[in-house]
Amino acid sequence: MASVKVVLRKKQNKDGSYPLAVRITKDRKSSFVHVGHHVSELQWDSTKGRVKKNHPNSVRLNNLLSKKLAEAEDSLLDLEVTKTDTSSLAIKRKLRAPKEASFFAQADIRLKNLRKQGKYNMYKSDLSRTKTFKKFLNDSDISFKDISVALLNRYRAYLKGTKNVSELTVVGYLTFIQTVFNQAIRENIVEQKYYPFGKDKIRFKAPQSLKIGLSREEVMLIHDMALPEDSYLHHVRNIWLISFYFAGMRISDTLRLKWTDFQNDRLYYAMGKNAKGGSLKIPEKADKILGVYRENKNNHDLVFSELSDLPDLNDKFEVQKRIAVVNRGLNVALREIAEKAGITKKLTMHISRHTFGNISGDKIPIQMLQKLYRHSDITTTIGYQANFIHKDADEALDAVIGF
Repeated sequence: MASVKVVLRKKQNKDGSYPLAVRITKDRKSSFVHVGHHVSELQWDSTKGRVKKNHPNSVRLNNLLSKKLAEAEDSLLDLEVTKTDTSSLAIKRKLRAPKEASFFAQADIRLKNLRKQGKYNMYKSDLSRTKTFKKFLNDSDISFKDISVALLNRYRAYLKGTKNVSELTVVGYLTFIQTVFNQAIRENIVEQKYYPFGKDKIRFKAPQSLKIGLSREEVMLIHDMALPEDSYLHHVRNIWLISFYFAGMRISDTLRLKWTDFQNDRLYYAMGKNAKGGSLKIPEKADKILGVYRENKNNHDLVFSELSDLPDLNDKFEVQKRIAVVNRGLNVALREIAEKAGITKKLTMHISRHTFGNISGDKIPIQMLQKLYRHSDITTTIGYQANFIHKDADEALDAVIGF
């Protein structure tokens, strides 16, 4: 059975006073909701849980404490009636709900959490989605109960018509709203019955994106290009080739490569996206490129210097932020490299991953590809590699029209 009580918390302020809080206890675990007022020990009756008359505003303050206590008891009763979580933390969340009940209050909490977790790319995307949704609502806030199917359909039309974005982008914006809504449900901010997503409501599915990699011949065009060794384009080509030679290593992992990651003629690293570790042999072509940078090794352990001036490489948010900026510059240079090489396909750092998939095709067992890609689930590998396996479809087409 849970209990609620107004207490004086023993965390003294600079002026000698102590904060008042509603204590919620369940299964010997307590949570506290601060009232926002402070009194001295001499002004507090711990037995009655009330402010003494020697406090100048004792009557008004005691009325406030009675109200807060009643709200806590009501919240406990609501949770017990609906047979939901009645832990001390759940009651605390329900008490805080009025302050955080709006969509943008919850969106702000999500953004702060993403920042704390160092997820810069997700933070940047969701910040943009927050601003777009708010602009659609004429810069006004909205409660979760008012986010209806009809409103979301209008928002979808607004994105497609006014903003002229792709279906994939629309899915991203709707997924963001769904994520914030789910967060609010978990925090007991809004009831499940107001959820506007699912069967007979708002449903969406991300369209399959087209993944096109370079051919073996196109990779050789890049490899054999004559570029001045002291030029930026030469450096960018090296970064792209290193990414490709190590099974399409993501740019975030490529830029964070350290010399200490190379041991016994192998590369040991954990992929930043899912922390999945492993090792790869160092291909001869990769070792030749690494040798150039090894000769010019500076006073940092990084293979490439793009992140070397950051004060703290453990600050995930700032590291991801820098990688995003560097990646944009690399992709601009790669467009120039593609033009010089006579390659008409799109060329970016991420295309190195698609290129590895395209050239591997159906030549490598799917379990080995999963290991090389560092996918946590083999179904992800199967779905990804399906973009580059065309033999069966080509043979089926020839069987019909090959006469």
